[in-house]
Parts: sequence; structure tokens; C-alpha cells
Amino acid sequence: MRKKLALVLLPLVSAAAQTGTAAWTGPSAAEIDAVYPDIEALYIDLHRNPELAFHETQTAAKLAARVKSLGYEVTEGVAGTGIVAILKNGSGPTVMLRTELDALPVEEKTGLAFASKVVVKNEAGENVHVAHACGHDIHMSAWAGTAKLMAEHRQQWRGTLMLIGQPAEEGAAGASAMLKDGLFTRFAKPDFALSLHDDDTLPVGQIGYHAGYFRAISDRVIITIIGRGGHAAAPQNTIDPIVIAARTVLALQTLVSRENNPADPVVITVGSIHGGTQANIIPDEVKLELSVRTYTEDVRRRVLASIERVAKSEAAAANAPQPPDVEVRLGTPAVYNDPELTLRLAAALRKALGPENVTEMPPKMTSEDFAQYSLAGVPSALLHIGAVDPAKLAHAREVGIPVPAPHSPEWAPEREPTLKNAIRAEVTELLELLR
Repeated sequence: MRKKLALVLLPLVSAAAQTGTAAWTGPSAAEIDAVYPDIEALYIDLHRNPELAFHETQTAAKLAARVKSLGYEVTEGVAGTGIVAILKNGSGPTVMLRTELDALPVEEKTGLAFASKVVVKNEAGENVHVAHACGHDIHMSAWAGTAKLMAEHRQQWRGTLMLIGQPAEEGAAGASAMLKDGLFTRFAKPDFALSLHDDDTLPVGQIGYHAGYFRAISDRVIITIIGRGGHAAAPQNTIDPIVIAARTVLALQTLVSRENNPADPVVITVGSIHGGTQANIIPDEVKLELSVRTYTEDVRRRVLASIERVAKSEAAAANAPQPPDVEVRLGTPAVYNDPELTLRLAAALRKALGPENVTEMPPKMTSEDFAQYSLAGVPSALLHIGAVDPAKLAHAREVGIPVPAPHSPEWAPEREPTLKNAIRAEVTELLELLR
């Protein structure tokens, strides 16, 4: 009977107990301080040398070289510029930790000594500035620090650690491209998928989480309104598409305020209006570009259909010569944080960082293609990490002026405390799942 009981209990013994080593509960402040100078140097290098989506060749090479030197089995060129690094460490679950590689076409205005000065040609052949204005350099650097600590302490955990460097998050194309290139078939399909994102609403030292739907579905709608152009001095002989466009912009907002259930979050933003060439010419057409954010497929379908209805109705009311063209470009699905996984990680983080440093967040209307991994059948959790000086955040709230946020040319996370806390948080999450 004792032998049978021992066999039942053996799998529950920790990796540390099996190897006879003292249990490692996560990196100490001294351990993180020891790796930090190298990680900070990587961060400054990545920040100074950003690359756009699907062009992250040097970025990927730098990360691949680092994890390869730590003993990870590394595959480069996944979905073009993506990397997959696997560290097998006995039987146990497979946990994926993802970072993004790409930067944004933004001119940096942070004033940092290592600010990006990079200018490249985009797909249209135009010169554009490039900057890590969303904090992907923070994410990559923390990912590298976590990779190092997990490799150095592999005797303390069991399973397979799957690190991925994903291209093109900003274009919402990188995750699906990696999946199409066999991420979960050529390599392991993980039991869990994790990611961390810097946040302008949280002070440094804090981790934010939300179980369930956390980030919104994002779609793009392009409306081309056709009128009849002519001389600005004779508007009676024209059908002015600029006026139709103005009415359409206002009418679209009633879809949110008067047709939508307030319990179902919806955002319709007209972010671009293009029409006309000069003041004395009424143009033939105007183009509107919309960003549409929803959370559920039912609301998404209804809102997209309503946008088309409003656009066509406004054109018909103005006697436009033809209905507008309404093009819907389906984008990113909603991020769904697996509730059981998310709450489990939050509990582990509270124990490691202190309960005062782990906070539940409301859902956000921003989007993230990390959602693709959950749709592929992997329980996933995207958590946020505070990246703003607490005093600056408190002052901003007091005066009612927000601090610069991700995608702003002035976004500059507090690098040392943010990086150190991100590494500590990621290692804590991985140890929780790989014990």
C-alpha cells in the first residue's frame, strides 16, 4: 500500500525537491540587479534602432543570438522575421511567452539621449520616421531577461518553455502569420500562452489584470462618398460629397449613443477624412476611414451593418449619383483572458509582488493580435505592467491632463523599474505554471 501511495504522490513533488535543491521562489532583487545592466543595454540598442512590421531582421537576430547562447533551440525566419526559442526541461506543461518585435511609423519626441532617429521608406515609398512608441522594446528586453533567469534556474522547474518573438503586432498580422507558418504544428502547441504589455494608466511597480474579455475587436471601414463636383461659386450645380461626409460623420455617432445598448461597449472613430484639392473646387468624392471597436461578434455584425446603412442613407438623402462604397477590413479579434489561468497568475503575482501591487483593471477598447493564440485553442493571459512614475501619474490625474500614452511620440516608460518589474512578473508567472 505504501508503494502505491508513493507512486501516486511522486508527480506532485516539485522539481526542486526531485533535484535536492532549495526551492527557488523567483528572482531576488540582487539577481535582477545582476542581469539588469546587460538588459538595459539591449533596451537602449533596440530603442535606438527600431524596425517596422515584417522588417524586423536586425531586431530578431539580436534576440535570437541571445537565447541561442543560453541553450535554447532557436528557429529564425518564422513568418518572415519571427523567432521561436524552445528550452525543453523534462516532462511537464509547455508554456509560451510572447514578445512583439515591431515598431511604429512615428517620429519620436521623447527627448531621450538614445531617441530613435531612424527614417525608412514605407511600402508606399514614402520616407517615414520609426520609433518604439508602444513599448515593444520594453517587452523584448524583459523577455530576454526572463529567458536568461529561467535558463540559469532550470533545475527549479519542469516542462517546456517556448519563447516567441512575433513580427507585425502593430499591423495586426504577425500572430496569424506565425500560426499560418506552423507555429503550433511545426513546434509545440502550448498548454498556456502569456504576454505582458506596458501601460500608461498604472504606476511602476504594479501589474494589472482582467479575466475574460480584455481588449476589443478592431475593424477598419473605408467609406468612399461619390458626389458631383464643380465650382465652389455654383454649389447648386453640384452634389457636394464634403457636406454628405460631414453629415455621415455626425450620424455615425448616433449609432453609439442611440442605437447601441450602453452595456455593450462600442467605439466608432472617424480618424481620416480626405477630399478636395483647393478652396474653390467642390470635389467628386470624399473618403472616410473609420476605426470600429466592439467586443462580441453579434455587436460587431450589427454595428458594421448599421455603418453601411447610415452611409447609404445620407448619400441617398443628398441625391448622390450613386451609393457610397463601403469597404470593411476585418481586423483583430478580441483578447480573451482565460479566467482560470488569469486568476491563478494574479494570485501568484500577489504572493511574489505584494497584494498592493496587483490590481484588477477594466477592459480596454484597444486591440491586440495576441487574441489569435486564444482563438487557436490555447488558454491565454495578457497582463499589463505599470510604466509611469507614480508622482507624474498622480499629477496628471490631479490636473486632468493625461500622461503620454503608447503610440504617442512622447511615450517613454520609466525604463529601470518597469524592466525589473516585468522580468520579476514574467518569471513568477512561468514558475507558477512550470512547477
